[in-house]
Amino acid sequence: MSMSSRVADERLRSKIMSAEEAALLIPPGGTIGMSGFTGAGYPKAVPRALAERIERSYKEGQPFQVKVWTGASTAPELDGALAKVNGIELRLPYQSDPTCRTRINEGSMEYLDMHLSHVAQTVWQGFLGHLNVALVEVTGIRADGRIIPSSSVGNNKTWLDCADKVILEVNSWQPEHLEGMHDIYYGTRLPPERRPIPLVYPGDRIGTPYLSCPPEKIIAVVETHTPDRNSAFSPLDETSRLIAGHILEFLEHEVRKGRLAPSLLPIQSGVGNIANAVLSGLADSRFERLTAYTEVLQDGMLHLLDIGKLIVTSTTAFSLSPEALSRLYERLDDYRSRIILRPQEISNHPEVIRRLGCLAMNGMIEVDIYGNVNSTHIMGSNIQNGIGGSGDFARNAYISFFMTPSMAKGGAISCIVPMVSHVDHTEHDVHVIVTEQGLADLRGLSPKQRAEKIIERCAHPDVRPALWDYYRRAVSGAQGRHTPHLLDEALSWHQSYLHNGRMTPPTSR
Repeated sequence: MSMSSRVADERLRSKIMSAEEAALLIPPGGTIGMSGFTGAGYPKAVPRALAERIERSYKEGQPFQVKVWTGASTAPELDGALAKVNGIELRLPYQSDPTCRTRINEGSMEYLDMHLSHVAQTVWQGFLGHLNVALVEVTGIRADGRIIPSSSVGNNKTWLDCADKVILEVNSWQPEHLEGMHDIYYGTRLPPERRPIPLVYPGDRIGTPYLSCPPEKIIAVVETHTPDRNSAFSPLDETSRLIAGHILEFLEHEVRKGRLAPSLLPIQSGVGNIANAVLSGLADSRFERLTAYTEVLQDGMLHLLDIGKLIVTSTTAFSLSPEALSRLYERLDDYRSRIILRPQEISNHPEVIRRLGCLAMNGMIEVDIYGNVNSTHIMGSNIQNGIGGSGDFARNAYISFFMTPSMAKGGAISCIVPMVSHVDHTEHDVHVIVTEQGLADLRGLSPKQRAEKIIERCAHPDVRPALWDYYRRAVSGAQGRHTPHLLDEALSWHQSYLHNGRMTPPTSR
């Protein structure tokens, strides 16, 4: 089958051109809304052509940059290529590219870290400025102009609606049988016209399988045949297994107490090995007829679908290893009724998350003894990736879990600290903390009760005595009784790593 057969709309065939030609249509200094979410469904050809154009502009003495909006992280062909030529003026809302991270932390790229559910609304409100071009990967274009989405949806509906002009990359690597797996809801409105989203079960379909865009807005169609960036998960290590075991034991306890049904509640899981370990553990558990309402479909979730433990999952993107993606694409007809891909303004919508009562499981960088979580910054100043959707889910979840090994950097840094160096999730949104050492259920506890439970159950034994010492001296001091801190000393935990390359707890005073 020729690639042009993916462009069935006769009105658009005359707009087929090369990536280099399409890149010339992007205005210098403009804002581009690009598709892509965790390495799935991002444009592959035009961003690289744009990077080459920007590189030439620097050599010719007429440099320019562009602002880049996406759904979440993308891949080296997009973020990496543009960042390497210093082509990005502003990036939002989430990134994971090492070159982008360097540019942001050195100050040569502005970065706006946002809750993923806020992006579409903020664009419609006009707070982010004008969107010049939408650059969106799609699977195909039907004869009537309806657009078949790709392996992620992200913010694509908003980009197509709000942009002045649209460039489509039609990627024939994406299987045509993706058609029918998406659910694009066009009913969202701004206040005061906002209405409830009619979604009461993760498997509900409330929209259409297609994206829409007036053909006159589409200025270019670029045909590609390039795979997504699919990274294999690391083998499960003992730390991940222990963390997963603590969570599964906790869920069993909640079922025995009558606070959860044996089918649990819809699962949300962040990306990573620990989250994947929890999903793998569910495969061997007694829980049945599980559902998921989440952002990404990972290997563990696909396995749960395969064995019948998971009956339906709602997501906005795939985040699969190459082997798992091959399995998915070989059996798309079997999965189509059980996997739904939605815009991220729906997959991450606080109203829906609260209504469904999700069990939210996300990673973190560090947590303090009172339950405040840092999930974005190293040593308080350097951005790592971004908050992503963890805030959308944590604040609205039925139970909000945050997970981390108790130590990082080969044991040089404690992930349990007196005071976090940056706060993304306050103690009010954090219900359960889990490390390989144990699990602390913080629900219904005062600050001092939380501190005692986190130190005893989650901190590494090598650090636990110093944390107890800090806490007891803070409680007995004159600094306050409700959330006791020794501010200078709390800061020195982080400063010691900057000076010594090791987080050495201060000695008792």
